Amino acid sequence: MSCAEGGGVASASMSSRTLGFMAVNKKDEGNEGQVARNAHGENAQLKDEQGGKGRPTPKRKEAQAKNIRPLVPKDSAAQRKAAKQRMRERENREYEAMRTGDLQNMPKAERLPWRVYVRDYVDARFNIGEFFIPVALVILVLSVIVTAFARQIPYSIQITLILMTLLYVYLFAIIIDVVVMWRKLKKLLIAKYGEQAVAKGMRTGSYAWSRAIQLRRWRLPKPRYKKRGHWPK
Repeated sequence: MSCAEGGGVASASMSSRTLGFMAVNKKDEGNEGQVARNAHGENAQLKDEQGGKGRPTPKRKEAQAKNIRPLVPKDSAAQRKAAKQRMRERENREYEAMRTGDLQNMPKAERLPWRVYVRDYVDARFNIGEFFIPVALVILVLSVIVTAFARQIPYSIQITLILMTLLYVYLFAIIIDVVVMWRKLKKLLIAKYGEQAVAKGMRTGSYAWSRAIQLRRWRLPKPRYKKRGHWPK
């Protein structure tokens, strides 16, 4: 091989190494630029988050710990006391409304339209059972007195039997009167409000007869009219 040829090969070898070195440097420079851009983007995102919230985003465990609430609050006794006080105030308000006849503040059950109709119907008629409590009380007291002084009172046994018979006759009359009243009232309720007004869950029948055997002045809610005869429409 000649010197010229040896020099040409050496020059070509050096040129290829130089080009390879330059390519590697360019690749490294590109990677460094990409890393710098990624770091700059992450810093910008962190600044945006801190600028928007005013604080760094909490970790998941910290966020969950803040949302945890105790099953039993520390002031449970105070809360129960306050709840009882509110319930007592509501009951007093509802009782006062029934005593004065304020329909808007009565319990929800007493504001049902068919219950209002039942009250007006019962209050409008003369009910035999209205005097049941005083009559029964008088008969029982007389029976006790006659029994206690049986030796001093002639025919005490006969008198006791008469008193008890009068009580049972009065009870029988009350039952007949209540049955007649309910049959008429039931037809009126069905015609005006439908079957739901007399359904078993409504207890409309027991509501009507329990009101019918109370003295008018003792009834709650208070009758809307002072005198009888104001029939509901």
